[in-house]
Parts: sequence; C-alpha cells; structure tokens
Amino acid sequence: MADTVLKDSHTPLSIWFWGAYLVATQTPGQSALQFQRQLGLSRYETAFQMLHKLRAGMVRPERDAIGSQHPVEVDETFVGGRTKGEGRGVHHKATIVGAIEVRTRMPVEKSKKHKRVVYVGRLRLRLVPGRGAKELTQFVQENVAQGAVVRTDGWRGYDDLAKLGYTHEPLVLDGDPERVDAHLPMIHIAFSNLKTWLLGTHHGVSQQHLQAYLNEFVFRFNRRFYPMTAFNSALGLAAHASAPTYETLYSGEWIHPTA
Repeated sequence: MADTVLKDSHTPLSIWFWGAYLVATQTPGQSALQFQRQLGLSRYETAFQMLHKLRAGMVRPERDAIGSQHPVEVDETFVGGRTKGEGRGVHHKATIVGAIEVRTRMPVEKSKKHKRVVYVGRLRLRLVPGRGAKELTQFVQENVAQGAVVRTDGWRGYDDLAKLGYTHEPLVLDGDPERVDAHLPMIHIAFSNLKTWLLGTHHGVSQQHLQAYLNEFVFRFNRRFYPMTAFNSALGLAAHASAPTYETLYSGEWIHPTA
C-alpha cells in the first residue's frame, strides 16, 4: 500500500521542503539529475522517487471543473518520437487531450479601453489511449463545467458534447494555420510549451510516467503568477496524498492520478 508523500521517509524534512520549493517555483522545473545535484543527494533513484512523490501531490482531488464562466478550448496532440521501419504514418506516440479556459479582461490603459485583452485561464491535460468519443467526452465531462462553451475542431469524437449539455462550437480546420489560430489558439500554445518543456528539461519521458509530468506542468501553469502559493500548495497536497514506492514506480503498478 502506498504511503503519504512525507510519511515514513528517511529523507530529512528540510530536504523535502527545499525540494518542494524547487519544483514549485522554478519555471522550467527540475529533471531528476538536476534535482539530485541541487539537493546534494547521493543516489539518482532517491531524487527520482522524491520527484514522483511530489508530483503525486500536485492533483487536488476536489479541484473545480473549468469553464463555468469562460469558454474552453479542447483539442488533442501527440507526444513522442517517430517510429522508423514500420511503414509510413505508423507511430507509437502518446495521445494527450487538453482543455484550457479563454478569459478576457479590460486593459489598464485608457487608450485601449475598447479593446478586451484575451489571456489563458486554467489548464487540464490527460494521457488517453486514443481519440475515440468515449475518451474525449469522458475527459470533457470530468474537467469542464456542465453547460460551458466548448470549442473544438471538427473531429467526430466530440459530436456528443451538445447532447451532454455543452454549448459546442466545432470548426473543421483542415490543417489551415489561420483557422487554428482563430479558433483554438490557446490550447495550441499550451501544447507547444508542454512539448518544449518535456524535451528541454527532461529530454523526453516514457509513456509510463507521462501523466505525472502532465500533472506537474498543469500544477505549475495554473499557479504561474503565484510561485509561493504554488510552494504552499505542493506541501499541503503532498502531506495528504498517497505516494508511490520505488518498486511500484518501476513495475508499472502505480497509476499516476489524473483527478
């Protein structure tokens, strides 16, 4: 049975505090190797497990659904490298579905008082086995408030959203960059930042642990303007969250939380 993040740990509490601070407040995050060096840990495995224990506490179980007051963009993306020697179009990339709020506010400058500023709100990401209607509609139902305005592309996997009580605004994009930028700009910016982070900080991750990295990215993204609040949240959530052991992480027995 998994313990809570801080329970029965042989690592000093001061190291846990410092580790949580680094993970929560540094914009690019920490790879396990960087984490090991920063904390002065003797074993890479200790750093790897500590990071995943902290990530296990980055999903608030009772977190609110997004989109109750703002439109939400929903789309999917693929993460991973291309597969060679298996035929054209064949890949083993991971499928990620995301949802992001599109918020507006009035600018401070009086000269622009008639122009509303568009910016991103809260983000949700999930690793899914495919792009079928079951996976996509379940993700929307579990993460987006009932009745919200949901913007998607024309993929048939979203066809049931209107029947489920959402104000569905689909648009066939046909790979047109201008249509993408006009209809789903924010979620694609989030996807781009996610991929840059995975490759830049972590040099790619395995599908087995990808959801944990998505949880960390969402946690930091949603608290990007309040790093100290993120630090407090990480400690508070981690103190009560179930955490993986080193054995369950490597055996695949541990299932990273998504909600």
